[in-house]
Amino acid sequence: MTLSAADKKQYRAIAHNLNPVIIVGDKGLSEALMEELNRALSDHELIKVKVAIGDRDDRAQLIDTLVKDSGAELIQTIGKIAILLRRNKKPNPKLSNLIRQ
Repeated sequence: MTLSAADKKQYRAIAHNLNPVIIVGDKGLSEALMEELNRALSDHELIKVKVAIGDRDDRAQLIDTLVKDSGAELIQTIGKIAILLRRNKKPNPKLSNLIRQ
């Protein structure tokens, strides 16, 4: 899925008021964290992830791994926060950040 600049701008605007639902700490990725990430993407479609790792290169590599393993698209990264999007075929209107904006 390739997004235009206008699409990414719209998703960034929606994500502006969201809080991070996934926080990756010093222990890095685990199977449980990936399961929670996939659940959050399925439920909310558009989420913020906080990567609390000090080194910028390690943080970028971890975000790339999250994106590849989850099948999501990276909308934006600012500092330790990444905005991820994965559209759901049948989104729940009560949970989807794209529908209930």
